[in-house]
Amino acid sequence: MPQTADDMDAVAVRTWCSLALEALGRERAAIDAINVYPVADGDTGTNLYLTVESAAGAVEAVFAAHETGSSVPAVADAVRAMAHGALIGARGNSGTILAQLLRGMAGVLADGHDADHLRLALARAATAARQAVAHPVEGTVLTVATAAAEAAARTAGDPSAQTVVQAAYEGARTALDETPGQLAVLGRAGVVDAGGRGLVTVLEALVEAVSGETPEHGIWVTPEIAPVTSAAAEDCAAGGPQDGSAFEVIYLLEAGDDAVDRLRTRLDGLGDSLVVVGGDGLWNVHVHVDDAGAAVEAGVEAGRPYRIRITHFGADRVHLPHAEPAQRGVVVVVPGPGLSGLCSEAGATTVLARPGEPPASGELVDAIRRAHAREVVLLPNDAELRHTAAAAAGQARTEGIRVALIPTRAAVQGLAALAVHEPDRSFDEDVVAMTAAAGATRYGELAVAERQSWTMAGICQAGDILGLIEGDVAVIGEDVPGTARAVIDRMLAAGGELVTLVLGEDVPDALADALEEHVREGYLAVDTVVYRGGGRGTPLLIGVE
Repeated sequence: MPQTADDMDAVAVRTWCSLALEALGRERAAIDAINVYPVADGDTGTNLYLTVESAAGAVEAVFAAHETGSSVPAVADAVRAMAHGALIGARGNSGTILAQLLRGMAGVLADGHDADHLRLALARAATAARQAVAHPVEGTVLTVATAAAEAAARTAGDPSAQTVVQAAYEGARTALDETPGQLAVLGRAGVVDAGGRGLVTVLEALVEAVSGETPEHGIWVTPEIAPVTSAAAEDCAAGGPQDGSAFEVIYLLEAGDDAVDRLRTRLDGLGDSLVVVGGDGLWNVHVHVDDAGAAVEAGVEAGRPYRIRITHFGADRVHLPHAEPAQRGVVVVVPGPGLSGLCSEAGATTVLARPGEPPASGELVDAIRRAHAREVVLLPNDAELRHTAAAAAGQARTEGIRVALIPTRAAVQGLAALAVHEPDRSFDEDVVAMTAAAGATRYGELAVAERQSWTMAGICQAGDILGLIEGDVAVIGEDVPGTARAVIDRMLAAGGELVTLVLGEDVPDALADALEEHVREGYLAVDTVVYRGGGRGTPLLIGVE
């Protein structure tokens, strides 16, 4: 049980982020299932989870910087890190609005964290979120945020932070229950607002972080909700004021306030669901448009856009009348173009994961559709994509596609699974064989340390070569060849018949030759296979089967 803290100190902020992330992880699928507004793309829960994951990671980094001392971060540092992490990691319409809510709270809590500041923080958050949305709509997360702030304000004079956050939570729950009567698209689907439900989950975590106790749900009861079918989702979306856009465009933008004001006007004329959040020169831009290129060009005119993400909403409306679906396909997430070509040659549909830019669930759904098969095996190849991939699989199933998600955690596991894929055998048998091959493949990789840090293998310095096995640092080295040999030796100590090496973009072929020779000389009857095509920034991926 979290420690009771009747104000928002840095530890409470850290606890809040951790509890919110855990709760959204549990609620993700349920929130995705009721996502019908502004676009019924079934990823609101996943987007909120990934946004909070980024916020929590930023807070953890602040605490990690204090590990060598006995102090904890100042609350101002913790809340600013939370807001910044949410801003740079915001996903989708709901995640972008949540990032602005957290930013609004952080601006107040950085100056104080008692009950009065909490009341003001909730009010500032609700106001900031409304100002960030070009055309606010009632019955959405904005309504729920406003209700939370108003309920907190009614506790004026009470010195207890627990009372404030409990009131905000109860006000939000009541408002959420009323959203189907405020927004017709929700009423037709028989669901509450997905973004609002996510905010209630985040506020419940706040109550637990401050009071140390999980709040009682009172008289509010979650409606019985069935997953929204594809046909129902389309019918609901057709009644919404923001129906019709083909693309979701999101990017971070470095620009001044005046340029962003002009950008808002420009994007408002191009599309809908416009949300621009941030400040102090860094912004997160979200918009639904028909012309994705024009939305990006507008960002270029305003400043420097980066981490650009474009998701095609209309892929499910593309029909191939002259092509019968294949019986089975495979969708693979790959870290670089080299592996993309290799997997494509093997008949798979690929999704490229760029450094720091994992694919969104919409991109994975689009890839499943492009596979144009009745049955699809999905290989995410990254443990961090588990929720995103699950959301994509769930959405595709509502469209009549049979999807099996194999929880591969590394590209080499995906390669092993793809190698045993046989579309002529039964779907279940194929999935079992691919799962077994992936599970029998231990994985490692090399990475370059960005800063001094504590690891499982000791303290590393910036620039050190880190050898990771199954996600944990096992070796700290000075150069790539030596570290690679050490990692391979550790992995083969448990046995193995095949070593797979995937070279990064900037790694010379000579490294592969040297490592092949090392395996050949030290391990009889162990073969080595080499591919080029790892991602930028990762010198080497290693698999042992």
